Amino acid sequence: MSNAAAAAAEAAPPPKSKKTLIIIVAAVLVLALVGAGAMLLLKKKPAEDEGDEDAADAHPAKVATKHDPKAVPTFVPLDVFVVNLADKEAERYAQVGITLEIAEAKLGDQIKVYMPAIRHAVLMVLADKTAAQLIDREGKVELAREVQRETSRVLGAEIDDAEAESAGHEAGGKKDPKKGSKKKKKKAAAELPIRAVHFSSFIVQ
Repeated sequence: MSNAAAAAAEAAPPPKSKKTLIIIVAAVLVLALVGAGAMLLLKKKPAEDEGDEDAADAHPAKVATKHDPKAVPTFVPLDVFVVNLADKEAERYAQVGITLEIAEAKLGDQIKVYMPAIRHAVLMVLADKTAAQLIDREGKVELAREVQRETSRVLGAEIDDAEAESAGHEAGGKKDPKKGSKKKKKKAAAELPIRAVHFSSFIVQ
């Protein structure tokens, strides 16, 4: 073998070593890039989670609430009533402001149509009272019940006259001998179109 061939054989391995070195360096760079990418992803995900939490705080979830329109009362105020009372020994009168509480808003239009009859019924109830009956709290409570019954009657509700009379006797201090009649009256009153009667003003002179 000539000297030139031996020199060529010795010079051949170095290129192979350089190629291996390049592959190793490239592999290290790839691993470094993969690691850096993984770290970036891990950092980005918590940031996104925090952003979601901030967004949730800024826009809290709406809570669905059930709303029953029948549970919302409607109030219909009436013009103030001024009426002479039933006192015989002296002239006494009452000035009373009344507001009707109804279960359904659509009933307000019906009340407007029947307003003359409703005012007549309330005036008749007031005119039948004496000053002594209206001064104390029990008298006012009974007046509210009577107005509720009479205005409901005008609107077409069926009112038991015997039951209404017994309620009046109970308010005067006499007890109804029939057991359970009080519960029956409460149940009947709950079904009346006029749910309750409220006094906005009450003057007796």
